[in-house]
Formats: sequence, C-alpha cells, structure tokens
Amino acid sequence: MNISTINKSKLAQDVSFTEDKMIVLLEDGRELSVPLDWFPRLREASKEELNDWRLIGGGEGIHWEALDEDISVAKLID
Repeated sequence: MNISTINKSKLAQDVSFTEDKMIVLLEDGRELSVPLDWFPRLREASKEELNDWRLIGGGEGIHWEALDEDISVAKLID
C-alpha cells in the first residue's frame, strides 16, 4: 500500500489584495484568504501602501515599513 505525504509549508511566497481581502500564496501552493478587517492598519491603507510589503524571515512573516505592520504567516494558518 502506498501512502502519499503532503509537505505543508508555513512560508509565504507572494501577497496580493482584493478590495476586502489579503491573499497569501504559500510555498506549497496553498492560498490563504484573510479579511482585511482583521488588520485595521491594512484596512485603512491605500493600494500603494498595501503593495509596499516585503517578506521577512525567509517568508515566515510579511512586513509593511510605512504602516509599521508585521504579520506572522504561521498565525494566519493556526
């Protein structure tokens, strides 16, 4: 009997936005869709500010310098 193993990652690879959601693409191909209402600073940010992010810790987190906001990818999954 063969058993397949799925390697799940908690590392972000990309981030994008809709009008009311943040979408985080994980290394393993999964996508997380999170309401912007969970993050007041992001909810109130302009499109330019939202798109000015960078990955930190090799994808463990997302950082917005101008907004002084950091989000842990693992906390979004848990």
